[in-house]
This record gives sequence, C-alpha cells and structure tokens, in this order.
Amino acid sequence: MSHRFVGLFILVLALPCVAHADANSDIFMYDTSDPLYLPTTNDFLSETALTYSDDILRLGQQLSYGINDRLTILGNLHYQIDFDGPADGFSSFDVGGKYRLARSGDNSAHIIADAIAGLRFGGTDRVRTPWFADHQYYAGLRVGRRWTGLTLAGTIKSSWIFDDKRGMAYIDFVPEAYFRLIYNWRIGTGFTFRKATNPHYDQDWLNLKLIREYGRTQYVGMFDYEIDDGTVQVGFRVNILF
Repeated sequence: MSHRFVGLFILVLALPCVAHADANSDIFMYDTSDPLYLPTTNDFLSETALTYSDDILRLGQQLSYGINDRLTILGNLHYQIDFDGPADGFSSFDVGGKYRLARSGDNSAHIIADAIAGLRFGGTDRVRTPWFADHQYYAGLRVGRRWTGLTLAGTIKSSWIFDDKRGMAYIDFVPEAYFRLIYNWRIGTGFTFRKATNPHYDQDWLNLKLIREYGRTQYVGMFDYEIDDGTVQVGFRVNILF
C-alpha cells in the first residue's frame, strides 16, 4: 500500500513545476504516446508492441483512425507465445472507439475529456484473459489537462464479462503523468488500480515508459511492475502516424 501513496505523492509534486507554462498545441500534434492523444481527421495510427512476462511473449497490433477531430475508431489484436506451456495463440481481438467530449479550448479550465467504449473477443480457452471470457464489454471516461512540458490524466474504465457461472466485472483506475523533455525525449509514469468482483483478479500495477520521437514516429520502452506479487513485464512499442 505504501508504494501507491509514494507514487501518487511524486505525481502531485511535479505539478507546480509546470503549472504556469503556456500551452502550445503544435507540440501535441505527433505526440502519440501522450495519454490524451487522439488522432485528428483522416489520421491513421499504427501501434506495434512486443512484451515479455512470466515466460510469455506477446505481440500486439493496434490500428486507430480519426473519423473527425472528435471521433476515433480502433482495432487491437494480440498473439502470444508461451515458452513454458501450451498457451500459444490469439488471446484477444478488440474493436472500439474514443469520442472527445471536451477539448482544451471548450472550457476555461482547459480540461480534455474522452468517452471510451469497446468490445473484446476472447481467443481459445488456454489463452483468454480472463481465461473463460468469450466476450468482454468495456466503457470508460478519460479526463486530463496538458501543459507545455506535462500532461496529467486519469482514466476510469469498467469491464463486464457475461457468463452464467463465472461472470464478473471489474473497474480500472489509471492516473498518469507524462513529461515532455528536451530533444524529443518523453517520460511517462502511471498506476493501474484494478478492483474486481472476483478478488482473484484484483491488481495494482506501476507503469513506466521512455519515449524518443522522430517526426511522426515514436519508439517506446516500457516497464510494468505488479506491486502485490512482484510480477515484472518489459516491452517495446513503435508508434507510426500516417
């Protein structure tokens, strides 16, 4: 529990350092790792991720398309290789979207808000997450604010699994801080707090990422740590904006 409060305290301390910076919308145009990023009209974003944890290598591909300056649709596909068991195959396929409810210029507080919704189709029994989930529905809200050197955001998302015997639901709360450094370097940090109706699926993750931006491409190194059981996940992602 102490790890959570230390991390949140660090995020709060960072705010006064940049709170008086002038916002400049140009710097956000290609910053696809920003937690409040949304593709604009006709923008096409490819996010290819490779992660490793507990002898399992996962490859994920997400494609997002900006219908207009408020609505984005997306699809996400995951395949995994189990080096210590039979859990090989496609673990899930997502379809969903994000809708910008409030833009920075829409209100005096410069708050940005997005609605999130989607459907996840489970893979075969041996690779589903949770393993019994044929279909998983989710909806949520993402809220935050940007400054020149910092973005602060928070996402709350609820997921539902309908099954006669093992149905469940859980809520994720994800606060994030994202720092824009010199020479197109960025650092992101956040926490994922998950509370489920089945306590076996309760989780608390610390999330860290280091980003280098080259024009419309970003290279992202990722490190995730599950606080309660010590699980570590490392990964790499490439974002390309077309």
